Amino acid sequence: MTSETYTNPVLNADWSDPDVIRVGDDFYLTASSFGRVPGLPLLHSGDLVNWTLIGHALERLQPAGEFRTPRPDGGVWAPSLRHHQDRFWIFWGDPDHGIFQINTPEIRGPWTRPHLLKAGRGLIDPCPLWDEETGEAYLVHAWAKSRSGIKNRLTGHRMHPDGTELLDEGKVIVDGDRIPGWFTLEGPKLHRHDGWFWILAPAGGVETGWQGALRARDFFGPYEAKVVLEQRDTDVNGPHQGGWVRTPSGEDWFLHFQQRGAYGRVVHLQPMRWGEDGWPVLGDDGAPIAVHTLPDLPPQPPAAPATDDDFPGGRFGRQWQWTANPQPGWATQHSGDGLRLACVRTADAHDLRRLPNLLTQRLPGTPSAAEVELRLHSEESGARAGLAVLGDAFGWIGLQRGEDGAVHVVHRFAEEVAERERDAAHARLAPEGRVRLRIEIGAGARCRFFYDIGAGPHPSGPVFAATPWGWGGALLGLFALAPTGGGHAGAATFAHFGIDSL
Repeated sequence: MTSETYTNPVLNADWSDPDVIRVGDDFYLTASSFGRVPGLPLLHSGDLVNWTLIGHALERLQPAGEFRTPRPDGGVWAPSLRHHQDRFWIFWGDPDHGIFQINTPEIRGPWTRPHLLKAGRGLIDPCPLWDEETGEAYLVHAWAKSRSGIKNRLTGHRMHPDGTELLDEGKVIVDGDRIPGWFTLEGPKLHRHDGWFWILAPAGGVETGWQGALRARDFFGPYEAKVVLEQRDTDVNGPHQGGWVRTPSGEDWFLHFQQRGAYGRVVHLQPMRWGEDGWPVLGDDGAPIAVHTLPDLPPQPPAAPATDDDFPGGRFGRQWQWTANPQPGWATQHSGDGLRLACVRTADAHDLRRLPNLLTQRLPGTPSAAEVELRLHSEESGARAGLAVLGDAFGWIGLQRGEDGAVHVVHRFAEEVAERERDAAHARLAPEGRVRLRIEIGAGARCRFFYDIGAGPHPSGPVFAATPWGWGGALLGLFALAPTGGGHAGAATFAHFGIDSL
């Protein structure tokens, strides 16, 4: 890569279902966050290539009671980000509850409380459009067959311009079954361009699908359809679902995802132009590009969403998310550095997938090593804390207070079908109740675990292949827990978390 080009993916981690807008000279991106909290990440860029995480738009998932425990297949699906009348707007579908909307005059918030725009099961991937020519407002959404029994359809509504209500019962405006060869039509993004209503929407499924474009003179159709981006002979499988954005100089670009197994949905940037036939042309005449000339935008310093954290004052950075709505007291601020997590009492200590009090961040998309220092401050037998790779299968390494009163290094895992964890290696004594933990993530998200109790790093257990978690990629997580019982169970302190390239 030279200073004049960029290499895909531009976001090499799980930023699922990205959508992007430009406001002035700034670009903003949001993505699916499913059941993790806070939700709706907000990223900023000045050049569409270098991105930083500036916050989240959703502090807690609603209805709050539904997200007391992890829901990796629920929550926030495929949001749309828009800017209208000096306000930022995000619409998203929760497949179990309906279509929600929030808005704010400032990207960093505060955002309004979630407003339920359309209740129902299986309503996903909404996108609004305010037609500047007519003053009309519209909404299009897709359907999740797992909740509604319906798929491959796009439904359109007229919407009140203030975004608070829909003005009709809705109509199927695109029936994917009527387009030869198309299936799983979803993720629509609605635009006006050159006198047409445009819907940029993926089809064909997340791993092997393609990006489609549909156009009509009237919002309610009929729509013509065309495939505008597909894998062809590249190694970018299923290139689709994302956002179109135009730079101040008039260049068009398209950000989309590629499903990469345990790494989740990484984000690529494709050049875009309008062909002589009036249809959009993405990438290299419809095939994804790997390296390309930078957008015509002011040069920016290299940047990427943060990963490392020293936890100053016990606070954790924006890159961390809980696996469910958090409760007071899980993490406590203090005068020093280091993350102090309470050993939360639980009957689900045998299965990290059930715990809401895991603090997580995305698995990096390139070979990397994650390290953290851990000290266990609990005298409770069975109290434990550690560093985990969390997915439909999980593995972790950490410390546990034994029945003999001593602290041991333990390494456990559970395969996808297992209902409880088991040992991946024999326990080792940790005389001072502290350890440095390391997980090396190699090609294919194959993970090796290490511990250091003062004599240098030692490998532990066999290689563990990370897996996706629900619809998202695997996560790195920190946790502290204790068996059920009464009273405070102590805490664990994590320090100097870092991720380095291998």
